[in-house]
Amino acid sequence: MARKCVITGRKTGTGNRRSHAMNATKRKWKANLQRVRIMVDGKPKRVYVSARALKSGKIKRV
Repeated sequence: MARKCVITGRKTGTGNRRSHAMNATKRKWKANLQRVRIMVDGKPKRVYVSARALKSGKIKRV
């Protein structure tokens, strides 16, 4: 199961970490994902949902 929000599609972002000398190394920004139970096709299912989707009321927990 990929760490991706099933509602908004938010997932891990990538980019560079920059030092004072402007050296570039790879880094990740992880989305704030929570595992919750929601209704999918009439059945309860555990999926990853972003905290933003939970707070905005886009989904209803089971």
